[in-house]
Amino acid sequence: MNLEGGCACKAIRYRLTESPLIVHACHCRDCQRATGGPFVINIWIEGRFVEAGPVAPKSFRLTGGTGKHHDVFFCETCGTTLWSRYHIVPSDCLFYTRSKLPWLVLPEGVPTFQTGYKIDEVWSAENKERLRRNRAGQA
Repeated sequence: MNLEGGCACKAIRYRLTESPLIVHACHCRDCQRATGGPFVINIWIEGRFVEAGPVAPKSFRLTGGTGKHHDVFFCETCGTTLWSRYHIVPSDCLFYTRSKLPWLVLPEGVPTFQTGYKIDEVWSAENKERLRRNRAGQA
């Protein structure tokens, strides 16, 4: 997989060289505040699969709803939020719809979780093994 992205002014660029472990929409209040929208689309991918360009983003630290730190990385020039580092990861709290805005209708059949989910109950066997290897310092 080769996906490329970056900020609005194109000062910061990156490339993903592997598929994400998971993609999800988070409706928690922290994500709503950070984006100014009803939710954010998150991918979870290991840092070694992200090739950064020559310009490094700036960051600031928030305290999330869990009480754990959450570092937000952004372009200093245009202000585009690029990625976050959640200090609870890896854990079981990833995807919130408890604070989903009432006017946003989710597609029928899409799995939703009020406060979080158990990785073992949701992720594919392949990605659970990849996470296990990451935790063990392998892969």
